[in-house]
Amino acid sequence: MKEPFLSALPIIENIQKAGYEAYFVGGSVRDFLLGKEIHDVDIATSATPTELKAIFPKTVDVGIAHGTIIVIRKGQGFEVTTYRTEADYKDYRRPESVSFVRHLTEDLKRRDFTMNAIAMDKNGSLVDPFEGQKALKDKLIVTVGSADERFQEDALRLMRAIRFVSQLGFRLESETEKAIGTYAHLLQHIAVERIMSEMAKILDGPYKTDAFLILLKSGLYQYLPSLFNERDVLVTSLDYSVSTLNENQMWLLALHFSHTVDSVKQLKEWKLPAKKIKVLLRALDFLKLRIHHDWSAYHLFMAGRDIAVLVETVYQTIQHKPVDSSVKQVNDHFDQLTIKARNQLAVTGNDLLMWADAPGGPWVKELLENIIQAVLNEDVANDKDQIRRWIKACGLL
Repeated sequence: MKEPFLSALPIIENIQKAGYEAYFVGGSVRDFLLGKEIHDVDIATSATPTELKAIFPKTVDVGIAHGTIIVIRKGQGFEVTTYRTEADYKDYRRPESVSFVRHLTEDLKRRDFTMNAIAMDKNGSLVDPFEGQKALKDKLIVTVGSADERFQEDALRLMRAIRFVSQLGFRLESETEKAIGTYAHLLQHIAVERIMSEMAKILDGPYKTDAFLILLKSGLYQYLPSLFNERDVLVTSLDYSVSTLNENQMWLLALHFSHTVDSVKQLKEWKLPAKKIKVLLRALDFLKLRIHHDWSAYHLFMAGRDIAVLVETVYQTIQHKPVDSSVKQVNDHFDQLTIKARNQLAVTGNDLLMWADAPGGPWVKELLENIIQAVLNEDVANDKDQIRRWIKACGLL
């Protein structure tokens, strides 16, 4: 057993010493069995929150009504949840009632997919009542029990299933796939923020084209916010090598393929952070430039390294050309720029005002842009005195 399981072992051991059961559960066990990196571990136990608080001196209530508390040990928090059953789901997302139970199998029965319904004890032994290991071996995403029931309980599972396709390259078991098409309309009841959380992972996954095919085949795409609810965007994406593109690169590619003029509205419908929207809109402007022109020193400077790399990656993808060598050229070109940020320019607007002995106005900004271009094109050195002489020689001041 390895980290982060090792750090959490004392939690399980203390629960067991008090006479209760405790197991590692969920995604951490799945990823451990797949040999993937594990970030956080979840613990399920037969102890109730009240009983857990009697065992551990430091706890934080995060979802105590649903049986979840955080146990603090050596400054680190571990999520511990009481075995539970759920009933009467509200709005196809949240259970109206939660009942604490003492049997692990009852808890595992409420989970979404069999690969997520495997428990592991402190010695690494597995409890797998729903054949989750077989699903992992067969690379299949299978619901626990009835697919119809699981998706009606929580419609976000529709997106989670497709997310796992994108991340793992697994196939959907036939009944699971059929049910996604049947209950696709239920996605309308799910908050955009939750859909976005899953969509971000779909766009980041190496098998996203497989995920797009399922979105199309099931009709689920029709219930997504704008941009990815355009069939043409998804279909066109299938014609390109997008497996290595990250989330931001996929957003930019989709904006490029979209027939909608209002890109701001499209991105806001997904409730993306304002900063991310700003980056994507700037990148879209530079992508339009890149389609018609090579990078000039000035445009590279204006874009900045991160946006330039984002744009170049998407541009080369659109051209069906290798990305790595072109991105390296962009990075090398950027490294060679005389200045890489405005604060590196040897003169300021105040210098210009002093030299001109004139009131400020739009001319200051325009002249600064002229100076930046001249410095980047190496028409003048980035030196205050030389820039002043150059301005006078050009009759700009």
